[in-house]
Amino acid sequence: MRQDMPTRLLRLLSLLQTRREWSGAELAERLGVTARTVRRDIDRLRALDYPVDSAPGTAGGYRLTSGASLPPLLLDDDEVVAVALGLVTAGGAGVSGIADSAARALAKLERGLPARLRPRLAAVGGTSVAVPAAEVPAVDPVVLGVLAACCRDQEIVTFDYRGRAAADSARRVEPHHLVTVRGHWYLVAHDLDRDDWRSFRVDRLTDPRSTRRRFTPRPLPAPDPAAYLARSFASAEYRHRARLAVSLPADELRRRLFTNVPGEIESVDPGRCTVRLSAESAELVALYASMITALDAEVTVLESSPDVERRLRAARRRLPE
Repeated sequence: MRQDMPTRLLRLLSLLQTRREWSGAELAERLGVTARTVRRDIDRLRALDYPVDSAPGTAGGYRLTSGASLPPLLLDDDEVVAVALGLVTAGGAGVSGIADSAARALAKLERGLPARLRPRLAAVGGTSVAVPAAEVPAVDPVVLGVLAACCRDQEIVTFDYRGRAAADSARRVEPHHLVTVRGHWYLVAHDLDRDDWRSFRVDRLTDPRSTRRRFTPRPLPAPDPAAYLARSFASAEYRHRARLAVSLPADELRRRLFTNVPGEIESVDPGRCTVRLSAESAELVALYASMITALDAEVTVLESSPDVERRLRAARRRLPE
């Protein structure tokens, strides 16, 4: 559908604010216009005192510089609900101090919205609450901000990292995405010194710094960042483990669990599968093993680490005869 010029200019401003730099071809494709129209619209924004920088040549692009005047806040009803839910659920996101910051942001957002939309924002914000994940280390929002900016701007970042074995190392990576799983935050990135993809727990990461060196993103070895992280969890070996044989097809077991397990589910034949569980927490491994053994299927514990076995035996003793 063809947009009128004022609507198109607001859309152009919105795009310029979401990324550090856009090529003329990318903007033309997003707006459904020609590159010539994009150039004219950029000139119109400059005439309205929006400072838009441009670089010439085929590799050039457009950038809205810092300090630019912002257009009025325009949100439709669904966007108001989405923003409100995002701010409410931020309280359970495992980020230090984020709940208070989110509450202040909701109050400011309500004052800046048209009167028609304020009741909807107040309804969502006043009747919704997020329960934070238990015993999850809080992440510094400044660290998240630096990593997010480097992901967005495609800049190499360096940081110090403490691994599971408490060994510290200096890392230099091409950041791809931030992913949150059960309250934990992870950075998915290509490690330049190891020439391989890695995932990093953000709460174990300190002093992230952009090198201001840009990079061309590599193809992720998975359909998306969440799938890559799930795959890396499944293939990792942690301190505690268990292996189960289940008399259910692998796909049927996945459907019944309603969640991803910390490990792998592998098909043995059309009616059976094995489950390999592995985690740093023996309690977590035992919890998932107990969930599987509670299903309406024959389950055999083929092997388990000592702490997991003790927890499973204690759970069996508590079950009624």
